[in-house]
Amino acid sequence: MRPPVPRIARTILSVVIALAISALCDSPAFTAGLQTAASDEAPFLAESDTAMTRMMDGMSVKPTGDVDRDFVAMMVPHHQGAIDMAQAELRYGHNEQLRRIAQEIVVEQQQEIIAMRVALGQPLPPSAPAADQQKPASAPATHSHPTSHHGMQMNMPNNTREEQ
Repeated sequence: MRPPVPRIARTILSVVIALAISALCDSPAFTAGLQTAASDEAPFLAESDTAMTRMMDGMSVKPTGDVDRDFVAMMVPHHQGAIDMAQAELRYGHNEQLRRIAQEIVVEQQQEIIAMRVALGQPLPPSAPAADQQKPASAPATHSHPTSHHGMQMNMPNNTREEQ
């Protein structure tokens, strides 16, 4: 049988453990790791929060007396919110399986928005590239020949092959 540990020894051991944990948490390596993780995720969290707020605000519609129109008025912002959150995953996520799911969400939700608007005879929004497919305004414009892509040659009908 083990002899009982005196109360003072347990107290001292508890203080030593608390100080060790405190020192570890204050170490530059530990805090840098936490700050990096937080700063890497900050843009994703900000975009997701904006998408959620916009979606929730958009889904608050005043009833018109037309159930179908009210349904579409609530569902379009709901679907757009899913698109916006999926695009944030595509910009910042690393898991390839989740990125594929996010791509599917974007396509499927866009198709459903269009189908609902068509069902009501509403005009469709103009076509535009997805937000994650647009080039930043600060990116320099690159000009390439229509038959070449990243230095590769492509055979186009009724055209001769480009000289390298």
